[in-house]
Amino acid sequence: MSTNTVSVPYGEVLRSMIDAAEAAAASGSRPRPFGFGRNAVLAAGCGPAVLRRHPHLVRFADVEVDLDLLIDRAIAAIADGEPAEDEILGHYVNIASLVRAVSFREGKLLEHAVERLAKANPSIIVLTQSLKLPLVKAAVEAVAGNDWSSLDGIKLDCEAPAKGSYTPDLIVVNRARHTAYILDVKRSLASYGDTSRLEELKLKMMASAMVLPDWLYKNQKRLMVDAVEVAIVDGASRPSDHASGVWALSELDDLLEIDGVAACMAELRQRFAIRVQQLLEAEARKALGDMEQPVFAPNTIVAPAPMCSRINLNGPSRTYEEDQAARSYDDDHDRDERGFDDGSDEDEPTPAFIRIGFARRPARH
Repeated sequence: MSTNTVSVPYGEVLRSMIDAAEAAAASGSRPRPFGFGRNAVLAAGCGPAVLRRHPHLVRFADVEVDLDLLIDRAIAAIADGEPAEDEILGHYVNIASLVRAVSFREGKLLEHAVERLAKANPSIIVLTQSLKLPLVKAAVEAVAGNDWSSLDGIKLDCEAPAKGSYTPDLIVVNRARHTAYILDVKRSLASYGDTSRLEELKLKMMASAMVLPDWLYKNQKRLMVDAVEVAIVDGASRPSDHASGVWALSELDDLLEIDGVAACMAELRQRFAIRVQQLLEAEARKALGDMEQPVFAPNTIVAPAPMCSRINLNGPSRTYEEDQAARSYDDDHDRDERGFDDGSDEDEPTPAFIRIGFARRPARH
């Protein structure tokens, strides 16, 4: 499996007047995801921005009705949640529930949008159902113990002994290229930055790639491919790393070979963001409006809590200022009574023995 170090310029300019020959040349030399097979050739080194056009095009106006429907469904699913009461969150529990729901629903929204936009390329088939790929033991061991590039051309039986499974978000098959893409679409990779979860995800995806050709042939009506590529799509479009299989959402044009996909996804996220923020604002206003003022008993004086307190383990707690004032008063009082300070401090607490250790059950009497 050859590892490709590729680079796609952000904000790529699309020229509408490039002829079919230039489009074919551009699509033939486009950067490839992390994968293996006859199409997984090394890309050229980083160079200046390339002006090109893919053979297919999609405009937001053409898919606006369908994408707006997807947004409506996502917002409805977010709003329909019934959070359980929470003593800590109190009136804000609905807001917290909405935020959690947004994180899940946005990922699903992006998946459905990619599926819809991919229809602009008639050579592409998008698989979304029953995508449970076995993690064949031999594949997992091969990926874990070898360099990815050394596994090029190895195909394993999907019915071999496996330990667990992996379910990708989408499997995209380009029949013209005889290439399959295993896609995992994330709303954001920010939470993966300082953890090993991203590497674990890559291992599962690469192990699945080794059995996908056999799986497609046996489970998808003899569908045959001779190249499999994996890509983790970051919905937040942070800087990508194609050599490690991470692609920005703004680079989907190259994965699907359709101009305009990235622009449509950007508009989709913007509209979704507006709807989500409206929902959160309405819920926040409702929470603030329903809040009741604290009720205290008549003639109750509520003193403000001290900004900084010291805890005396052997007596009542008091602030540092109170403690210093009390000590100063005691010293002055002793001098007034006896005319001198004998150095004694009768108010000083006796040191207490404090046991430090693991929690234990109290002894039964």
